[in-house]
Amino acid sequence: MSLKPIREEIDAIDRQLVELFQKRMDCSRKVAQYKIENGMSVFYAEREQQILDSVEEKAGNYGGSARLLYASIMELSRALQHDILGSGSDLKNRIRNAADSIPYPDADVRVACFGAAGAYAHKAAQKVFPNCQPVFFSPFKEVFEAIRNGQADFGIVPIENSSAGSVTAVYDLMLQYRFSIAAAADIRVDHCLAVRRGCGFSDIRKVFSHEQALSQCSDFLNANRQIEVCPYVSTAQAARLVAESEETGLAAICSADAAEEYGLEILRRGFQNNPNNTTRFIVIAREMYIEPQADKISLSFALPHVTGSLYSTLCRFAAHGLNLTKIESRPRYGKSFEYTFYLDFAGTTSDADVLGLLGALSEELVDFSFLGNYREF
Repeated sequence: MSLKPIREEIDAIDRQLVELFQKRMDCSRKVAQYKIENGMSVFYAEREQQILDSVEEKAGNYGGSARLLYASIMELSRALQHDILGSGSDLKNRIRNAADSIPYPDADVRVACFGAAGAYAHKAAQKVFPNCQPVFFSPFKEVFEAIRNGQADFGIVPIENSSAGSVTAVYDLMLQYRFSIAAAADIRVDHCLAVRRGCGFSDIRKVFSHEQALSQCSDFLNANRQIEVCPYVSTAQAARLVAESEETGLAAICSADAAEEYGLEILRRGFQNNPNNTTRFIVIAREMYIEPQADKISLSFALPHVTGSLYSTLCRFAAHGLNLTKIESRPRYGKSFEYTFYLDFAGTTSDADVLGLLGALSEELVDFSFLGNYREF
């Protein structure tokens, strides 16, 4: 049997499906107009579930697939209605009124930086704000508190590492404080083993560093199990501890800058598991900044416990041709076994389609936050 007649039949069915899809979307336009005239909201969860249940039952052996197909169609229909109704006007106005320039060269800019002088966050601060004199805080929460109480205009914290993955504590704080991301900076991480002068490798009994740095150097540490591993608040503060402690046989895993800052001698360089180890830092602020060069967007939202809800939401991004670069789930504060999603995608709010999508999602998704549209240094 030849495939040709089967393919011809499929092509004929597809032509009918496309025509019917267009007719259905035209009906959605009429529904949107009716909702405008009668002050109705776009999302009608009960009706959607009734339709999806009916489709699944009628489709027999293909019930699950049919439900998924119709969920996507209804998601796109809803998106069209949101566009017509102009949903999300509050968010759209906030975005349009965002400051379009960050005061990078201004030496008076107050920058709260995680860790201590010589930390990788310090290097990120200097990359974004060349003339600033950062004030250091730890743990991460204190950076957020410094912004909230007006001690700082901007804060710089690590969000993810190419080897150790996400810094979950920072994700949780972002979801708690809902500050805006103004910029991001990628910093090459080249770890050093630093000791007080006169201390040899065989003398080392304990090594201190931040848990992320220790994870990034796990191969080295596993090969030297005679050395006790001691998590500490930050890499730079570990270097300062080693420099100031009266105890002998201590070492720090830190940056070369931190070793120099605290007068330590470097015994090993570049021993992290991944030779291309990189940490991404974000610049956070109370005020929203969206520069003309901004090309990455971050969001957070919660979803109901409904089959396919995440897929249905993500299909909206696919329909607009948007490239998702990260999705992270974190437990939802105060809720048992419910999750908040943190999502990054490539895009700009100057694109009308993107702005329309954000407006629609802001009205439809639970606990939605637009976290920023920014560029990476």
